[in-house]
Amino acid sequence: MIFRRVSGFGVLVGIAGLSGCVAYHPHPIEPPRLEQEFRNRSLTDGGLTDFVRRVGGGTPTRWPPETLDLQSLTWIALYYSPHVRLARVELSVAEARSVAAGAKPNPSLSAEPGYNTNPESAGLFTIVPNFTIQTAGKRGYRIAQATHLAEAARLAVSAAGWQARSRVRTSLLEYLFSVRRRDLSRREEQLRAEIVQIFDRRLEAGEAARPELDVFRIGLVTTQAALLAAEGEAGKAFATLASVIGLPLSAVEGTRVEWPQIESPPPEDQLPLRLVQKAGLLHRIDIRRLLAEYAAADAALRLEVARQYPDIQIGPGYTFEEGFSRYTFAGGLAPAPLFHRNRGMIGAAEAERSRLQAQVEAVQAQAIGEIERALAQYRSAAAESTEAARRLTVIQTEREEAAVKALEAGEGDRLSVATARLQSAAAERARLDALARAQTALGALEDALQQPLESGMAFPDPLPALVQPKVRP
Repeated sequence: MIFRRVSGFGVLVGIAGLSGCVAYHPHPIEPPRLEQEFRNRSLTDGGLTDFVRRVGGGTPTRWPPETLDLQSLTWIALYYSPHVRLARVELSVAEARSVAAGAKPNPSLSAEPGYNTNPESAGLFTIVPNFTIQTAGKRGYRIAQATHLAEAARLAVSAAGWQARSRVRTSLLEYLFSVRRRDLSRREEQLRAEIVQIFDRRLEAGEAARPELDVFRIGLVTTQAALLAAEGEAGKAFATLASVIGLPLSAVEGTRVEWPQIESPPPEDQLPLRLVQKAGLLHRIDIRRLLAEYAAADAALRLEVARQYPDIQIGPGYTFEEGFSRYTFAGGLAPAPLFHRNRGMIGAAEAERSRLQAQVEAVQAQAIGEIERALAQYRSAAAESTEAARRLTVIQTEREEAAVKALEAGEGDRLSVATARLQSAAAERARLDALARAQTALGALEDALQQPLESGMAFPDPLPALVQPKVRP
């Protein structure tokens, strides 16, 4: 009878313990399926449309838009970027660990059934539950450490989003400037072909020498080769842009890509640098993330210090022997670090906190240098771009327009006009190169500050739209 009671009690305990268990669900990786999912991505994806509505602050007038710009390309990259998705998964891991850090120690239960061979004695059994009481605030320090690490993981999602935005901006610049260089090469080819045609006619009329014609023919052949290379660079840059935003090339073929602000980088006095400098370097996501990791390391040190003090274990017991019940109460201490006082782990935690402190100081100093260098580089590149545009305007107004007016007045010829336009094309190429350097320098300055600097541009935080808040049990 006694053993039946013990067995029944054990069954009840087992049922109670197993009733809330989580079942295992397999999730195998299938590379062919993943490849097909990537190839099926499109601008009309329902999840992308919902994400754009949330991150864009409202319903867009039309999605997908007829023309993609830096803002819309950034939204697409934030949704499809594998780096952002990886950061989101790492955030889920950190949040799960934060929940686990708050768990209290589970009690244990031991049962000792027995039998006395004395014929006058009945069976006996003992039940001893054991409870652990944590001391010195260990649970609070674990929760604090996990909470700070989760905050660092949240900032990692924002950092991955900014890196995605930076890659989009760089790829967009490369594509748009490659298209402009291609168009300029086409214009140069037409002008040089016109000049060669003019010299062909003059050679036939005996008004020009063949060596002079050969010089222009060589220039035409060189320009045609440059045009082929420019067309290849434009196609390659478009494919790179599609890859950066996380879409197959087929999903964006035929879509117009523009960026009106590319032609007019803002002057230095219009950049919101004073607001950024007033707020300090805490705008930078990497510094904020390191500060969160430092706070976690400090909580870890406090936890190791608290582990010098043992936890308390209590165990109220029940014993049934020879027809009588006995109630006991046992108390004790968990294993305590009497011989080393946990000095090794405390020293390791102190060293880790010192390492993060040094890393914060190093990154901060590096950030200051990056901002100063980027600002100086942008100041120089913007001035160069302004001067190149001024030279182009002078050439177009003084030479090209003068040649056209002379031709219309009967005092010039087509060769003078074509030559002047060829000089304008050369000046336009120099202006494009200077403008590309100015936009690249502006991008470097934005990366140093980790925030957009152009008016009308905003960097959306991908976290609220991508990760739903979780309720802790």
